[in-house]
Amino acid sequence: MPITYLHTMVRVKDLDASLAFYKMLGLVERRRSENERGRFTLVFLCPPDQADGHADVELTYNWDGDDALPADSRHFGHLAYTVDDIYETCQMLMDNGVTINRPPRDGHMAFVRSPDNISIELLQKGDAKPAQEPWASMENTGHW
Repeated sequence: MPITYLHTMVRVKDLDASLAFYKMLGLVERRRSENERGRFTLVFLCPPDQADGHADVELTYNWDGDDALPADSRHFGHLAYTVDDIYETCQMLMDNGVTINRPPRDGHMAFVRSPDNISIELLQKGDAKPAQEPWASMENTGHW
């Protein structure tokens, strides 16, 4: 089953300080998304020679603060991958004992956790698939 790495997300408390740090490491801003409704900013950075999106780091900044971030600086969010068929992938994972924490109710996005409790986001490649059962009515399990 083909799978493509997308990005690694980290939450940041101070977007300007974080951008300065990652740029100091040599990463460049590839794109930015401001979400007024969700009150957050996403900034995607990558090495200059990988501006096609490989090896992205997604900085997630919540405008109203993020007091939930642990003091020990473990702000890792998730790994993200596109898959050719979100439903087929989730079914295969379930058939192999993996809990689907956030089912692909929308035909677009699901979350699972690795055996080491790392959150993994799975995104449908291209357009979302039409909603279908059992996914459309499946509840979340745990957290992601």
